[in-house]
Amino acid sequence: MPPTDAPFSGDFSGDGRGTTLAWSGDPLLASKLSVPAALRAHVPRHRLRDRLGAGTDGPITLITGPAGAGKTTLAAAWVRDGSPPGPVAWLTLDSYDGAPGVFWSYVVEALRRALPRQLPDGITAPACPGSVGTSLLTRLAAATEHLPGPVVLVLDGFEKVAGRRVPAGLEYLLEHCGPLLRLVVTSRLDPLLPLHRYRAEDRLTEIRGADLAFAPHEAAALLRRQGLKPTDDVVRALTQRTQGWAAGLRLCALAMQRTGDPAGFTRSFTGSEQAVSGYLSAEVLDAQPAATRELLLRASVLDRLHPDLVNALTGRKDAEAVLARLTHENAFVDPVPGTSWCRVHPLFADVLRAELRIRHPALAPRLHARAARWLAGAGRTIEALEHAAEARDWRFGASEAVHQLMVGTLCAPPEAGRAERAFSRMPPSVAGTEPALVAAACRLAQHDRAGCHERLAVAERHLQRNGAEPAPEVGLTRALLHLLCASQVEEGAEESAQAVSNLMRQVPLERLRAHPEIEALRLYGLARAFLGSGRLADARRLSTEAAGAAGTTGAAEATGAADARTTEAALPVRHLSLGLLALAESAEGSLTSAEDHALRSLVMADQYGAPPDHRSGAGYVALAVVAFERDDQEVAQRRLEQALACPDVREDPVLATEAAVLRSRLELARGRREAALTALPRPGTGGAPWSVQRVALTRSAVALARGDHQAAVAAVHGTRSDGPASLVALARAHLAAGRTDRALRLLARAEASPDLSRPDRVDAQLLRARAALLADDRTAAQRLLDRALDAARPERLRRPFAEAEPWLRHLLNTAGSSGPARNRGAWLSTHGDEPAPVLVQPLSSRERDVLLCVQKMMSADEIADELTLSVNTVKTHLRSVYRKLCVSRRRDAVERGRELHIL
Repeated sequence: MPPTDAPFSGDFSGDGRGTTLAWSGDPLLASKLSVPAALRAHVPRHRLRDRLGAGTDGPITLITGPAGAGKTTLAAAWVRDGSPPGPVAWLTLDSYDGAPGVFWSYVVEALRRALPRQLPDGITAPACPGSVGTSLLTRLAAATEHLPGPVVLVLDGFEKVAGRRVPAGLEYLLEHCGPLLRLVVTSRLDPLLPLHRYRAEDRLTEIRGADLAFAPHEAAALLRRQGLKPTDDVVRALTQRTQGWAAGLRLCALAMQRTGDPAGFTRSFTGSEQAVSGYLSAEVLDAQPAATRELLLRASVLDRLHPDLVNALTGRKDAEAVLARLTHENAFVDPVPGTSWCRVHPLFADVLRAELRIRHPALAPRLHARAARWLAGAGRTIEALEHAAEARDWRFGASEAVHQLMVGTLCAPPEAGRAERAFSRMPPSVAGTEPALVAAACRLAQHDRAGCHERLAVAERHLQRNGAEPAPEVGLTRALLHLLCASQVEEGAEESAQAVSNLMRQVPLERLRAHPEIEALRLYGLARAFLGSGRLADARRLSTEAAGAAGTTGAAEATGAADARTTEAALPVRHLSLGLLALAESAEGSLTSAEDHALRSLVMADQYGAPPDHRSGAGYVALAVVAFERDDQEVAQRRLEQALACPDVREDPVLATEAAVLRSRLELARGRREAALTALPRPGTGGAPWSVQRVALTRSAVALARGDHQAAVAAVHGTRSDGPASLVALARAHLAAGRTDRALRLLARAEASPDLSRPDRVDAQLLRARAALLADDRTAAQRLLDRALDAARPERLRRPFAEAEPWLRHLLNTAGSSGPARNRGAWLSTHGDEPAPVLVQPLSSRERDVLLCVQKMMSADEIADELTLSVNTVKTHLRSVYRKLCVSRRRDAVERGRELHIL
């Protein structure tokens, strides 16, 4: 209820010359009753204007946000545009308007100016500044009952009204006024009105700070109105940095005009930039009590604030109440939904850090050290490592990383990037086993195996010097790094993996459960060693187990279900494992499965936001092999180039060799024999046994293409030549040299091997068919060709047939040749020089709809709205489209869709 009536001590009257007087006889300021002028570079924001207009169909509209969010600008633009439903009474408030008499004097005058003929003469200003009785408020409420149409009262800057008396009077007016009074309030904080009741009664429309934030296209329009021509990258970076804060964007636009280099300004811009820092200091920081300012300065070393953590840094006990007040006041401190944490606006955080450096230049390292220990105790290890690095407390940070089993997190992105940044400044002179192990893990994340070996040797020396048995976590970290850093040979790998397994049993079970990537990395490291040794079946089995150990729900993953889940830390290991699995499958000729797992590997990298320099290229190599085996050289070349852009393909011996072999085979397929030979590593350069064999077989193929049968045989004999792939290569060379019987004996040995891959099986059948054709047994040749087609067709394997030209084409086109081989070989037709693109499985109608939306460059959210689907369903359809079109990116999906005439 408002205050009771007080006796009048004076009249609200004029001075005879048209000047309106307040209760004290002072003139009312006309500027407070006028709509503010438009900004010079005002950007119309129709989404907010329409929302404000819809809100004034009801009684109350509240616009809240921090300083400079654009509250007044929005309301004023809405009034100037002629959008209000009736006359507008505007009142700009200041700190002198907290007295009820002054406030209601201005309200009465604002309404009288808006309604010069409708407001009764009996409604006059209150007699004293300290109180307002029900008489005036009742007369105002009654007057609104007889208005000919709606009237809008805008109270701008309501946070300047202190105390409860003015809000109490306003509440009384809102409860008793007619339906034609519409109230619009702008404020930095929620007014002391019963907003919860207004919400429940559907009488309140709210526009909050998040709604006022500029979207990228609005920010671009603002910059253009300032005479700038920003690129999309500049707009995106600036919007992200300012979080759409209107005043920040305008101040940045002015600063960009001065520099003349928008891109350079955006790269170097921080909240300490003079114009922005001055605004935030004056409007936000200086407005706080001294104790609150000190709390904010000390908490500025944090990216996110927790009340207990802030108390630990400041020595206070009231951080929760202070942070709650700051969030309520929209003081650039926002709560993290569903948690006790808060975050500070990045620009305001920059201002606070700059102020901390000025006022307390030596305090920041001590605050970081305190934060590191609190965060470590709270289980937030990565954040603890970052603060330990800022404090230069390397030994604590490294010890925490090792004892919390962070080796998997340090070795694999996305957290690896944060760890590398944290420890990149750690001097090599920092002594201790744990610092050396952490440095080794960071080197491994950078694909620097030599550097990893060097730091592991330093750790070994420290362990020997100490003499005591290391903690299980230390031993486990050391053993796992040895396994992952080893060259890809089987020797010693199983022993290292067993050592890791033994040490895992000594670690507390709950800690091990929190890091499923440890077991996944152990399996991945062993699978990698088996692949290097040529044990493809074992490599496939262990890679599959590694992907499962990385947190997959097995049944869901086996069916490709959308609800398959992995733990965040294990996603990178799954990315690696699926890529390795795809590579082993592509070598065995399981092309469809290899393609599926390779695409899943790449999608996994997208899911956790792996940067290009932290992605494994194994999946790209596998996709390149699949495309090559299907005789799609253009796609194979593109996938190979994507693979070569990944650092591990350049640094990992097996991946590097496989990429070189594929490049050589592509050059050979194009008839460039010298280039094919140059692409291969020089003989005698060593490497894993499987890689040596792959190089030798490719070198043999190049020699055979040059007509040098002896060199072709010698290349194979230079390696282990008892495997089925080597036997098939020798048979091909001997058959080309006219030694048919010897070739057939070699083929018989190869076909008896359980390790014979599908491509080699097809090659063997084709070689037998050619031998039969040379013996003029066309019936046997066609029968053998039919068997080759049977073996090749399920995987759409075309490369062996393309390499068998021209004798195969002659066999297929021989007059009277109309048997099964001819009919079932029709799918080999290429319609000219370019292979016809083939779709593995047709797209469903809904998948085609999603692809059409992708072509229009719509986001997943926009596609979901367009097709009335959930965002998760859209993502599931996209993954299926990628898999069916053999791509991993939106642009590639659109290009492939056009090639296949789907779009």
